[in-house]
Amino acid sequence: MPVIRTENLQKIFNKGKKNEFSAIKGINLSIDEGEFIAITGPSGCGKSMLLNLISTIDSPTEGKIYICEKEISKMSDNEKATLRRKIFGFVFQQFNLINSLTILENVAMPMRLENLNKRAAEERARYLINQVGLEGKENNKISEISGGQMQRVAIARALANNPKIILADEPTGNLDSKSGVQIIEILNDLNKSGITLIIVTHDLNIANTARRIIKIKDGEIVEG
Repeated sequence: MPVIRTENLQKIFNKGKKNEFSAIKGINLSIDEGEFIAITGPSGCGKSMLLNLISTIDSPTEGKIYICEKEISKMSDNEKATLRRKIFGFVFQQFNLINSLTILENVAMPMRLENLNKRAAEERARYLINQVGLEGKENNKISEISGGQMQRVAIARALANNPKIILADEPTGNLDSKSGVQIIEILNDLNKSGITLIIVTHDLNIANTARRIIKIKDGEIVEG
């Protein structure tokens, strides 16, 4: 069953004006539960925009998006925010961690936002921190760890609320090659556990680890 499906998805900037620009052009896409997909293409082709649209961070100009068979254009902003918290886990190139907080506090935060009590949130956070290989570093501040370790924290945080889908936008873009391989191995293992994994990357070596590659050029799917 598709967990994500789009119909004639379009994103147009400055519509009707002389400088109108179509970033996404009529994309029809179906992603099944448990798939591992890499979205790839040159810089500016629309791959990150596509990720923003299917994650409800941005809204399409035209077309429909179904998440777990729910059509999201009918949802309020609050309903979309709830959907993001419950369905998606996000991993970004820039990590998006809070430097003044500890690793434990960063990972526990999504659970606290869902009103899980502090003790239970911290217990699960410790478990997830161990899962990504950072056992013993729970009380380190983000400013005290390496880029590779930061991305491990970001993955642990993404798993906090048991997401069905993990969206990773250039997750190895700021890492050295060794750390990048380790991060992809962690993400691959998560996919094997049943989580749907969608990675945006310009790195074909990373893309080739996926089960399916979707190539985008000038806002359109040209392969996959």
